[in-house]
Amino acid sequence: MTLRSVPVVDRITDAFFALDTDFRFTYLNDRAETLLERSRTDLIGRVMWDEFPQTVETQFPDGFHRAMEKQVSVSFDIYHARLETWFETTAYPSEGGLSVYMRDVTERKEQERVIAQHAAVVEAISDAIITLNRNREIVSVNEAMESFLGVDRTELIGEHVEIVPELAEIGDEHAVEMGRAITDVDIGTADTRHVEVPFTDAQGTDRMGEFRFVPIEDNNATVAGVMRDITDQYEYERIAASLHEITRWLLESDDPEEICSIAVHAGSDLLNLPISGIWLLDEEQGYLDPVAGTAGAYEEFGGLPRFNPPQGLIWDVFEAGEVERFDDLSEVDGLYNDETPLQSEVIAPIGTHGVLMTGSLQPDRFDETDVELLSTLVENTRAALDRADREQLLRERTSDLERQTERLEGIADVLSTDLKRQLDAVADALEDERAQTGVGSSTEGEATTSINIDTKPDTDTDTNTNTNSGNNDDVWEFPLAEDSVTTMLDRTERLVDDVREFARNATAVGPRNRILLEQAVNTAAATSRLDADAVKLEQPAVLRADAERFTRLLETAFDDIADRIDEQETAASNETVVQIDLLGVSPDEQSTHDQQQAVIGTESTDRSRGFALVDTAALAPTDPADRIFDTESDPTESETVDGLGLALVRAIANAHDWTLSIDSAENGTRIEIQDVTTLEPL
Repeated sequence: MTLRSVPVVDRITDAFFALDTDFRFTYLNDRAETLLERSRTDLIGRVMWDEFPQTVETQFPDGFHRAMEKQVSVSFDIYHARLETWFETTAYPSEGGLSVYMRDVTERKEQERVIAQHAAVVEAISDAIITLNRNREIVSVNEAMESFLGVDRTELIGEHVEIVPELAEIGDEHAVEMGRAITDVDIGTADTRHVEVPFTDAQGTDRMGEFRFVPIEDNNATVAGVMRDITDQYEYERIAASLHEITRWLLESDDPEEICSIAVHAGSDLLNLPISGIWLLDEEQGYLDPVAGTAGAYEEFGGLPRFNPPQGLIWDVFEAGEVERFDDLSEVDGLYNDETPLQSEVIAPIGTHGVLMTGSLQPDRFDETDVELLSTLVENTRAALDRADREQLLRERTSDLERQTERLEGIADVLSTDLKRQLDAVADALEDERAQTGVGSSTEGEATTSINIDTKPDTDTDTNTNTNSGNNDDVWEFPLAEDSVTTMLDRTERLVDDVREFARNATAVGPRNRILLEQAVNTAAATSRLDADAVKLEQPAVLRADAERFTRLLETAFDDIADRIDEQETAASNETVVQIDLLGVSPDEQSTHDQQQAVIGTESTDRSRGFALVDTAALAPTDPADRIFDTESDPTESETVDGLGLALVRAIANAHDWTLSIDSAENGTRIEIQDVTTLEPL
């Protein structure tokens, strides 16, 4: 270094110092004094190794020796801990020694650190990333992009971006859309652009991807493209939209079985749940009955079982009311079938209606997305079933009103016919008496004769009606005998009771409870006009019904039989007049939860259960349809009517969803009540 060069190096911002061949300081500029924290006067002429032994050893390694010995320039980075500053150090040799420059490169080091971190992040993330220069040439790609395209990055760098849609089999229309998005970002007309395009991955699987293009500040690249596989998200959105359409189909139906069929097939086709079924609660029987299943369920199991409480996980979930996912059924206790081929399943309650279950032959088949979509499906199914129930209730109420209108018209006919018949009987008796005795008849201008009505001959009290005369010589007694009046009043009272029963709406039943048939028969016989000893029950049994209405059914049937028994039959009170037989069951038949249950997809072997009342009355009963429900019939053409008779029996049976039929039997009549599915022998 010469003195002429001193003013120049004093003006530069880099730290500079000069060493001779013995590594003595020959010059330091101001920045070097600051960096080394020593003045020129202290250091000039002194050996660097003596003044800064630790600094030279740690910060200036063999580079200075190599530069001096081999007369080559060296460059290396050092970090000044106290100043927290990075310096790029360059030593230039000459015959007289070394010229050393130290440039502050802290900012560059920070950028390199950030870039390195970013590069690590870029390589670590699952999104595929590509950068482009202004010529649309690929500058860099990450590992995810290599996997996405199925090629090594060396085959991509330097290629035009058109190679990406070619390798990913992206259609021309979408490739053009991607090119426009890159241009918009590169020229600054948009801060960001994204394009959703279908593509084929390296394994040949059709997928859906989202390309997002953003501008970047880089010496080589101007645009970065980030590709994310959104197949799952896209499929979820597609399924969610389809579920809304399925909801419309569900709500258009008012048939519960059709609703359930739509739901399970939607789960099979839309959610890829091939082994699925729906069970609805049978409120009368108290079990979960299979009503719909997928083809996969039939193929695997040959049908779906009926679940009685508390069988299996399905009942636990139904009672808990929360969706449950079972990832590995081999580790779950309380299975309905310990040998089930299913390895995982999801059970979702459909409100209080029942449950939807879907299963898989592999463990861990279902994830949270499956549970969420299935929950949406069952919620829509619940809403449809609620609506179907409301529609059914509305139809039933409308039908009830129509039947009630017909029934009231029939009752009016009964009342008018029966009461008129009774009054006509009284009027005929009075007219016959007047014709025979002349008592009670009158002519114009003559006084009316006194009338004495005495139905109790042993009493001394007379009831007299005197008009214009106090003469009691002409006394007329009521022409009907006391037993005739009593019979007439009994018939009228029964008629009023039957009308009151219909006024309660005979088609309505309350809660169905467990009833002992023998106890109900004894109660009904005791309150009927039939001798209790004349009723014989073939075999004890139990059933579920509205206890009060069921007793009324039996009592009314017994009364009808009593009305059809002639005087000779009544006299034989020790003989059996009515025998009650069970239908559709055998004496040794008992139902247990261990018996084979009915399944959908298999032929049912259930027989029609019920009971029959076989009487020995000489007269056949009047069919209740002719009595009440045939509004076109002429009630005046009927035989003598005592109340509403078997019309009440049929109405109460129909309210329980039972069927009544009347047939001739040997020496009498057979009244059958069938479809009593809850009837079981004891």
